[in-house]
Amino acid sequence: MDSESIQEVVKDKYAQAAVRAASGKSSCCGTSPASINGCDPITSNLYGDNETSAIPEEALRASLGCGNPTALAKLQPGETVLDLGSGGGIDVLLSAKRVGPTGKAYGLDMTDEMLALAEQNKVKSGLKNVEFLKGEIENIPLPPDTVDVVVSNCVINLSGDKDRVLREAFRVLKPGGRFAISDVVVRGEVPQKIRKSMELWVGCVAGALSETEYREKLAAAGFESVDIEATRVYDVNDAREFLCSSGIDGGEIAAQVQDKFISAFVRAVKPLQDKRCCGPTCCS
Repeated sequence: MDSESIQEVVKDKYAQAAVRAASGKSSCCGTSPASINGCDPITSNLYGDNETSAIPEEALRASLGCGNPTALAKLQPGETVLDLGSGGGIDVLLSAKRVGPTGKAYGLDMTDEMLALAEQNKVKSGLKNVEFLKGEIENIPLPPDTVDVVVSNCVINLSGDKDRVLREAFRVLKPGGRFAISDVVVRGEVPQKIRKSMELWVGCVAGALSETEYREKLAAAGFESVDIEATRVYDVNDAREFLCSSGIDGGEIAAQVQDKFISAFVRAVKPLQDKRCCGPTCCS
């Protein structure tokens, strides 16, 4: 599937999720029973009660994340934050609270339905330091050196052009800025059929990178100090029902899947000077 086709599939799924969330249903795209916290074990229990109590219920219902990047990113008052693939706005609203009135939180999404829901949640939250932008994470509609921190929650794995996403994140970050995202990551070798089925289960749309690939792509984009920290590890029992519906016997492939699919917190830093320079004046 090419990049354009992947984008259309993602847009359609997220539009459906926004409509479900706005109607009072979970945005769950797996097979587990839906709840306000999403689908076990991926999207449930990601946020503490102290966070969710101050966020509109619709924002939580629309969450399709796999982590809590705003908590792990250690946001500081006065910082400017950009959330790639902001959905119903939960991580943008949480970021806005963390950076305070002297800071700002941008949310970027390509889906009209999600943006409409996010704007409603912004009004309900009462927060003034929030702005939602329409656009693609491969083409961020902000100038270079605009934000202090780029966050994202289980969205980059959905892109058909991850190299471009990472280059764009690097471009809009200020020198010394931080890349701090949650995403699905694959550890080690997994047979292709099983990998695709597990990715579909974990992320609704396949496309997870391996740890090595993530490190290499971040370095190629110009980032340094790359770190990947596992926050959740999925095993075959978590996905047994989904795998069975795909014609795969969970018991037979358990050893090939165990500890291979994780939610991870991926960190990196934009250096104060771009070290990719190839000439005497390109960094001046």
